[in-house]
Amino acid sequence: MEACLSAHFVSRTLRSLGFEPWIFPAIYVRLFIKGQKNDFNDAEAIAEAALRPNLKTVAEKSQDQLDRQALHRVRSRLMSRRTATINQIRAFLIEQGITVRNGLNALKSSFPTNLEERQDEMSSRMRVLLNGLYGDWLWLDERIDTISREIEEISRTEENCANAMTIPGIGLLISTAMVAAIGQGEAFDRGRDFTTWIGLIPRQYCTGGRTVLGRISKRGSRYLRMLFVQAANVVLMRPHHWPSFSFGDWLAQAATRMHRSKLAIALAIKLARIAWSVLRHGRLFDVSRDEVMAGI
Repeated sequence: MEACLSAHFVSRTLRSLGFEPWIFPAIYVRLFIKGQKNDFNDAEAIAEAALRPNLKTVAEKSQDQLDRQALHRVRSRLMSRRTATINQIRAFLIEQGITVRNGLNALKSSFPTNLEERQDEMSSRMRVLLNGLYGDWLWLDERIDTISREIEEISRTEENCANAMTIPGIGLLISTAMVAAIGQGEAFDRGRDFTTWIGLIPRQYCTGGRTVLGRISKRGSRYLRMLFVQAANVVLMRPHHWPSFSFGDWLAQAATRMHRSKLAIALAIKLARIAWSVLRHGRLFDVSRDEVMAGI
């Protein structure tokens, strides 16, 4: 079957009935569609793709993986809504001649004072709107904190997450998101395949024996790619921790010859490969937990 929203549920159901389901990425099936898109052509394309010996399949996700993935998706959406709400509050305040310095705490602490001091210059309708937006902000903070605590609880009870968190820069968010997305990484033969899947490798253009490498492909999981790049930036912010890492010498030498942004991507690739190896082989990273700095 083609990978879609219900593919994992249908796959588990078929497996319980004695079948061996295969889930194919939609981007690979699309290559075999003939003519217009309809159910008949889709079924024929899926059957044609299934005959290809080297076609990669999508790993079936368990219900726990789907639940944890849903937590991350809901948290990401709520954070986007919170950012949009805060930006709208700032925009309305500026329209009323009120400017607040950058930072969430600065806006949150000064908001009631600004409304009280400028109540004679501000219409009652605008005050009601701003108070409603402020209430939305507080509600979103509460929802995000609740989901974050649930993710933190999962990271403490899941062995694979605990193993991943021994890697420098990787904390509860990356570990739980990675386990939810790939389980123990059995869908990939090597760490390089995992970094390819999350879109961290450079784009390749090869013709006539000449290979040109460009920017990263940005394919696959955008969320995981963002988290690994953030983890790399966290590690780069603390160079005094580098000597305690097994890749500290490589990182120190690379920092002298590479731009900061390129170095962050290179380190994100290394962290992703290490994380896959840790999950796949069920072992800890070669640094004690006391030496691991606080991650994401």
